[in-house]
Amino acid sequence: MKKFIDKDFLLLNETAKRLYHEAAAAEPIFDYHSHLIPEEIAQNRRFDNLAELWLSADHYKWRAMRANGVPEDYITGGASPEEKFLAWARTVPLLIGNPLYHWTHLELQRYFDFYEPLNEDNAKELWKHANDKLSNDDFSVYGIFKKFNIYAVGTTDDPADSLQYHIQIANEKKTQTKVIPSFRPDAALEIEKQTWHTYLAQLEKSMEVSTGSLDGLLDALLAAVNHFDINGCRIADFGLSHPPLVPAKTEKEWRQAAAAAFSKRFNGGELSADEEENYKSFIVVFLANEFYKRGWAMQLHFFPLRAVNTRQSAALGPNTGFDAIADGDMCIPLARLLDAIEIRGGLPKTILYSLHPKDFYPLAAIGGSFQDGRTPGKVQLGSAWWFLDNKDQMEAQLRVYANMGVLPRFIGMLTDSRSFLSFPRHEYFRRILCNLIGKWAEDGEIDPNIETLSDFVRNISFRNAEKYFT
Repeated sequence: MKKFIDKDFLLLNETAKRLYHEAAAAEPIFDYHSHLIPEEIAQNRRFDNLAELWLSADHYKWRAMRANGVPEDYITGGASPEEKFLAWARTVPLLIGNPLYHWTHLELQRYFDFYEPLNEDNAKELWKHANDKLSNDDFSVYGIFKKFNIYAVGTTDDPADSLQYHIQIANEKKTQTKVIPSFRPDAALEIEKQTWHTYLAQLEKSMEVSTGSLDGLLDALLAAVNHFDINGCRIADFGLSHPPLVPAKTEKEWRQAAAAAFSKRFNGGELSADEEENYKSFIVVFLANEFYKRGWAMQLHFFPLRAVNTRQSAALGPNTGFDAIADGDMCIPLARLLDAIEIRGGLPKTILYSLHPKDFYPLAAIGGSFQDGRTPGKVQLGSAWWFLDNKDQMEAQLRVYANMGVLPRFIGMLTDSRSFLSFPRHEYFRRILCNLIGKWAEDGEIDPNIETLSDFVRNISFRNAEKYFT
């Protein structure tokens, strides 16, 4: 029987062990998509206790605790930090087969040198042991960045953001880690929501450009793009329920339809589905062409199903663990969207994600049709994301990428996390990657040259992302 999460965890053959320990493990981390809070980074935040650091913003853990029958008071409610931690410790032993089980123990080992399986019996010991360590400089934000060799993190930022904390971080130079803003214009697209009018006012105030018409909104978004570009942004990100359908209209007719939808909604009207699609697709294409001009990369995330539990979502707010996986028509809308972007002004480097695993092959096939023969890996099948962020789907995504494209050009893993304890997920991914490639080599399916395979692993682990985003 193998030891519990030892140095060769998930490495099931000798080639895999060599690839991981000699090539992948030492590579820096480029965490190009996260939800870390720029203010906390700029403040070099320190944490008072393990629950605050580990549980306070992690809806993955919250979902698991609810599934284990833990009352909400011990999750997001008024229970003490220690009580919340103990509730988590009672849940962990039951999470066999869940990536949270592996992530938890990797985090305990890498951050706290705690190598036992966490359970109710040793939880109080760990609580004291970990909290004693938190006063050490290694557990400030910048200390964590240094400890885990974090080359860069990409935050997720609204166009109306002043980027004051990114500017502060860049000016103060207190960390070697690059903290890169990502342009996330979802609020400007969500014309169907009650918050849309309020957001337009916010963007207008921030950019000092009137947003009372479609042309005004485009000018404000362009001003925001320029502001982000000046301050180091090289990544844009859309979180979309589905690819918006580009209408079968001329350029002039499409713009008129988008302007009409804007005006109708701005003046209090309700839009049809077609009117929403006209508006959203026009904005996405407009922005994508601006990203292309600046050499940015664009991420397109599809099929989250938001706030399915309306009672709990209303009580606790967004991003608290009540979202799910949607299913929908993707292929024709996505192909038309990418084609419109390409024809109208150029498709930027693009990463395609879906929360539904059935979409891996269609995403890879559609994306492969827009490679340009100049930029290696220009259009990427994004890593297994959110609910798919587990061993099975990581392997599935890698296999699809290899089957449909050029795997050594893949830009690798991201955390998509709000937690500063999530960086061992990159180790988890790298071990899975090395094991898969090692198996292919030992099964005689690929050239077993260790130098070549090591270069592939180093590139996927870090170097491809460094080139792609900088």
